[in-house]
Amino acid sequence: MEQKEILALKKTAANIRKGVIIATGAAGSGHPGGSLSITDIMAYLYFKEMRINKEDPRHPDRDRFVMSKGHCAPVLYATLAEKGFFPKEDLATLRKTESYLEGHPNMNSVPGVDMSTGSLAQGMSAAVGMALAGKVDKKDYYVFVGMGDGELEEGQVWEASMAAAHYKLDNLICFVDYNGLQIDGKITEVMNPEPIAEKFEAFGWYVQSIDAHDFEQIEKAVKNAKKQKGKPNMIVAHSTKGKGVSFMENQAGWHGKAPKQEERDRALAELDEYIASLEV
Repeated sequence: MEQKEILALKKTAANIRKGVIIATGAAGSGHPGGSLSITDIMAYLYFKEMRINKEDPRHPDRDRFVMSKGHCAPVLYATLAEKGFFPKEDLATLRKTESYLEGHPNMNSVPGVDMSTGSLAQGMSAAVGMALAGKVDKKDYYVFVGMGDGELEEGQVWEASMAAAHYKLDNLICFVDYNGLQIDGKITEVMNPEPIAEKFEAFGWYVQSIDAHDFEQIEKAVKNAKKQKGKPNMIVAHSTKGKGVSFMENQAGWHGKAPKQEERDRALAELDEYIASLEV
């Protein structure tokens, strides 16, 4: 990947992070921490990798994305808005009674949302079905999934993982947003899902581990995944919860807490300063 592409993706990711802050700040609720940790992956997928069209969000041959950790709807909405699926101004209506931007993704009301999610692990199961349908229909689209590391505590993840391997769904590429924190604290203390990579390997997946904030590593992992035949793909993405906002980073308290006005302004100022440094 050329340096100018990396810079463009960094700027895009920063603008998506701004969207997360604006949305959760205006709502007074929501989940900024895990939204910020998966932002770089979202920026890469939607602005470099996925075959999608904002003019035809339901095209049958498009690539699909399932945000299995549906509470991170703010980053999905911010990404879609940045891509042009709907106006950025609408982000400030998140969770409002009259808004189509609900607290969890709704495929029936939000352009570009491929699956309604919220109950953890169900998105993974839906993605397996979507990938299997692609195989049956002899389509060449890929199904991408964003999962939380705390989500791995759900048994349904592992049922879906068995099915994905059984049906040899090599058109399925999943990312675990491995930031180590969930709403109640460290994942290793709540219900330890580790070792994550080794477990998916044992379930018959092709597994890679990367830095979730390194665009070159993200791209390399996706390209490697697309070369695999006969196995589903898991990319364990080591990330920082609250990435990009100094006072939110590595703080479990920001899992499900919205920034107040002063915090919102401080976060946006940090992101604007970062964008300005990229432009220099």
